[in-house]
Amino acid sequence: MKQIQEEQETARGDGFSRRMNLLWMPVDNVSFVEAAARIIKMCWSPEPVYVVTPNVDHIMRARRDPSFRRIYRDAELSLADGMPVVWASHLLGRPLKAKVSGSDLFVDLCRRAAKEGVRVFLLGGAPGVADRAAEVLTVRHPELKVVGTMSPRMAAAGSSPDDAAISAAVSASRPHLMFVALGSPKQELWMATHYRELGVPVTIGVGAAFDFVAGVQRRAPAWMQQNGLEWFWRLAREPRRMWKRYLVHDAPFAWHVAGEWLKVRRAQRPRRAA
Repeated sequence: MKQIQEEQETARGDGFSRRMNLLWMPVDNVSFVEAAARIIKMCWSPEPVYVVTPNVDHIMRARRDPSFRRIYRDAELSLADGMPVVWASHLLGRPLKAKVSGSDLFVDLCRRAAKEGVRVFLLGGAPGVADRAAEVLTVRHPELKVVGTMSPRMAAAGSSPDDAAISAAVSASRPHLMFVALGSPKQELWMATHYRELGVPVTIGVGAAFDFVAGVQRRAPAWMQQNGLEWFWRLAREPRRMWKRYLVHDAPFAWHVAGEWLKVRRAQRPRRAA
């Protein structure tokens, strides 16, 4: 298995992105502004692509699930969602430029879409949440073209009994940019399965972004976001639902990063002459 030191020199065709591996996860080294500009540019391409935003939980899931790793490998952009991911990249000698979270991208891309005439579709959230998020965003940006919203039923494996209805709605509205807020791994599984047949130029997973914009959930304060404590905020607010994710599944991330750091240090030591 390739580690972070084995940087993939894959040409991304965008002039700025170098893809690297962070443990088991490919990540594109771009700033927030570069990522947002690239996504808007891709909205005018005839070739459909999808964008993912890996965080610590996604990286640890990728360790356990090779098919999940492939979804991230095949994404057009894989953007670091979380300061712990950025800190790990610096510690291991391949520093990422910035955190690029799905929740922040959702808001910024809608602002850019309003200016550029990009049509957007909101898929996910509890019933009514996508509609409310669309209302809030169109008040902020009156020129924003939200051409559709849906809150489909979704199985854990990323399949939906509403797939035919989703396909019909997308076909009728012809969005350039589709935001998928189904939570991980549902949204990644669904996007990887359906993005080609839907033909939307860009599909991007944004987690709880609709909830934040609609006011259904409170996001962690900015100082907690900047200091990598969003996970603690969520754990404190939903301990019964989140404890296993953060304290069992994700805790070994620090151990694996430390192990990689030791490998890097050993590789950097000068060899003694015989």
